[in-house]
Amino acid sequence: MMKAIEVTDLVKKFGPITALNGVSFSIEEGEVFGLLGPNGAGKTTLIRILTTLMRPTAGKAHVMGINVEKEKSAVRKLIGVVPQAMTSDLDLTGFENMDIYARFYDMPRKERGGRIEYLLGMVGLKERRNDLVATYSGGMRRRLEIAKGLVHKPSILILDEPTIGLDPQSRHVVWELLKNSLDEDGLTILLTTHYMEEAELLCERIAIIDYGKIAAIDTLEGLKRQLPDKDIVEITVAGINATKVIDEVKTLTFVHSAIYAEGTLRISADNGAQAIPLLVGRIEDTGGRVISVLLKQQTLEDAFIHYTGRPIREEEAKKVSFLIGAGVPQKWGR
Repeated sequence: MMKAIEVTDLVKKFGPITALNGVSFSIEEGEVFGLLGPNGAGKTTLIRILTTLMRPTAGKAHVMGINVEKEKSAVRKLIGVVPQAMTSDLDLTGFENMDIYARFYDMPRKERGGRIEYLLGMVGLKERRNDLVATYSGGMRRRLEIAKGLVHKPSILILDEPTIGLDPQSRHVVWELLKNSLDEDGLTILLTTHYMEEAELLCERIAIIDYGKIAAIDTLEGLKRQLPDKDIVEITVAGINATKVIDEVKTLTFVHSAIYAEGTLRISADNGAQAIPLLVGRIEDTGGRVISVLLKQQTLEDAFIHYTGRPIREEEAKKVSFLIGAGVPQKWGR
């Protein structure tokens, strides 16, 4: 069976900087595939190559069997793109924005009218079709962006941080919309996100990319199975010397790792329930004050930390789009 997306030994360099370093993976038709990684990991560069906006230095990428370098126009007809940045014209109505976008793909007037009405209904904007987009909420504008990405019946929908900047309620609305959009015949989705919950809810397989390489790729359960079978104890603390406390905690034989971020110690330990009193005692012995303790099961974030060495929340979730060159050094040609 033809792969929806196939990437083979992809390399992209900007002078001395290597943004992608031998990336290989494939996505099946009809699959929802997630791409997770810190800022600077290579996600933006990879997406720009797949959407024909950038040429790779080496390696190959194919969309529905078509080479993204050699047949750009053919690839663009097969993909729908929803970037981070809101691209709809605020001075036009929702319908007008959709109509202009459909014309880019040379859709006949009769066909695009029915398609636009259907999609506006699907995203819950049919009653607001003739209102200026300037009057839409952030969540409504994001739903319009998704509808635009689907207007020409693409085979693949590429979503770059589709819910960044939205409140939790609007985010959940978009998630439901994306799940419903999978009813589109044969639609494949490639999703980049900073939200672990989003990836866990929507994605069938997930790739973790870091420093331009694929660190791991599997289903959610597969990624969690690859983790060391340890409990995670999160201890919120105050008044500590983080380096001193981490060194002290690591002397305990049942502790396998310890990191500190944003006021919280995150400790991987054997038998977490029994370990908690000893951990709390050791922290207090160093002069720290324990505010709260949480024992956690393994999650996608645990897998992310295992493969990258840091929580994704440490990264700045920049509200910029790959369309305007996020992550590309200025010197090397935005």
